[in-house]
Amino acid sequence: MKNINHDIESKKIKQFYLLFGAEDYLKRQYKDKLVKALADSEDNMNVNYFAGSGINLQNILDLGETLPFFADNRVIVLENTGLFKKTPEDIEKRMGNFPDSTHIIFVEKEVDKRNRLYKWIGKAGYVSEMNTPDEKMLFAWVRGLCKAEGKQMEENALYYFVEHMGMDMLLLKNELEKLFCYCINNERITVEDIRKVCISQAADKMFDMLDAVGNKNQEKALLLYHDLLALREPAMRILYMFTRHFHILMQISLLMEEGRDNKTMASLCGIPPFSVKKYAAQAGKYSYETLREIVERCQMTDHGIKTGMVQDTVGVELLIVEFSA
Repeated sequence: MKNINHDIESKKIKQFYLLFGAEDYLKRQYKDKLVKALADSEDNMNVNYFAGSGINLQNILDLGETLPFFADNRVIVLENTGLFKKTPEDIEKRMGNFPDSTHIIFVEKEVDKRNRLYKWIGKAGYVSEMNTPDEKMLFAWVRGLCKAEGKQMEENALYYFVEHMGMDMLLLKNELEKLFCYCINNERITVEDIRKVCISQAADKMFDMLDAVGNKNQEKALLLYHDLLALREPAMRILYMFTRHFHILMQISLLMEEGRDNKTMASLCGIPPFSVKKYAAQAGKYSYETLREIVERCQMTDHGIKTGMVQDTVGVELLIVEFSA
């Protein structure tokens, strides 16, 4: 990403870029940066967008060979085409003959790094893998957005915000914008602000209930479960979250046995790195076999509810009773 910023600042933008990875926010941000640096994004004559595996590649290659119309550059953006998994013959040769004024920006969710087009772009242009940043970088990014708005998020609020919202940068940015509007007259953003603006009462209780089950606090877990039902939270959604929670604990248990570090476990389980310690403590209260049994029981309960064999609220409560004991 630093290389892309350097290319833009030095005005030495390459002809070909591949932006790929799981973090959609970063891919969108750098795609837009490149397009803006090369042309007017509203210039429909010289800026073209194509998406999906059903694109007409022949027409796009013909377009790439065409000089821009009363402009310095022609920009073609191709998103999620699948070309980096299955590449047609001669595409690299055609692209290699494009005029210098043609710039191609590929944006993909997944690629095969053994693919010949992937390797060709790496030599003829620039390839950037954009995944969710680590905990340190993510926190620095949130603090930076707050600072730009003249705000400061308290340290405990920052941890609470990311733990409850997840690590999707686009979602975090959208939630931050809501917080900035709510705290327009306050410099500091607190946990209470986040609870009021970003997290519903039901969602907050859901996290607490799952923690209570994982910590084997049955009385608290049942109390929170009935609170959730009173807030009209669907039993099936509670079951989904319950299943997800114990599936993470099952993964953590297995990864701990393999001796994986916290950063690796966080990445493989899709949770914030600072949450690993909490999940590991809960996973330690169960054997791996028990955790697998819980996940299987959740799946059986889901099937029983959907086939009418079990009443949804009763089925979920039985799971909570059994596995928080």
